Amino acid sequence: MKHFADITSAAERVVDVAEDLMQQHGFNGFSYDDVAGRIGIKKPSIHHHFATKSELVTVVVQRYTHRVREYLLAIDGQHGDAPARLRAYAAMFERTYDRERRLCLCGMLGAELETLPEQVAGEVKRFFKINADWLGEVFAEGQAAGTVVGKPGGKPGAANLADAYLCALEGAMVVGRGMRSDRSPALVAETFLSTVLT
Repeated sequence: MKHFADITSAAERVVDVAEDLMQQHGFNGFSYDDVAGRIGIKKPSIHHHFATKSELVTVVVQRYTHRVREYLLAIDGQHGDAPARLRAYAAMFERTYDRERRLCLCGMLGAELETLPEQVAGEVKRFFKINADWLGEVFAEGQAAGTVVGKPGGKPGAANLADAYLCALEGAMVVGRGMRSDRSPALVAETFLSTVLT
């Protein structure tokens, strides 16, 4: 199984196009023909890099997760308190949605989880765990500092706040697209945060 860090520049072009297509149409809504047509190559050239669609999508999700993890580290380095970190996190969703109402890649794939190959489903679950764990730590830090409602270990629990915030942002994108609305994830985030920040 390939890993995203080991792919060639030619294979990365395939990954770029596959990611773009999946953010618009999901796993079941694109084919190797679609990728080949966008790049201007023949389908066997894609099979040369990725023998199966499952292998390609696994690499796409690995790379996407890696980029998000790097962004989370950047937030930690640039923002000192929980409210600023939580707003910076929402900005990531805002930037994605601003691009033609695209959804978070793993949000899109999460909706199809029962039909995904097991290795892809495993990478999607990993993405959400990384995000929920990071958010849980940020909410716990906020509670300890008194900038988020509740106390560490008390109610509302930091893990529950993390899950609710992640669901609000992912849901904002889905509902916004469903309504063909420019309603932004950032606005939903501010509404949510207004109820939990002290």
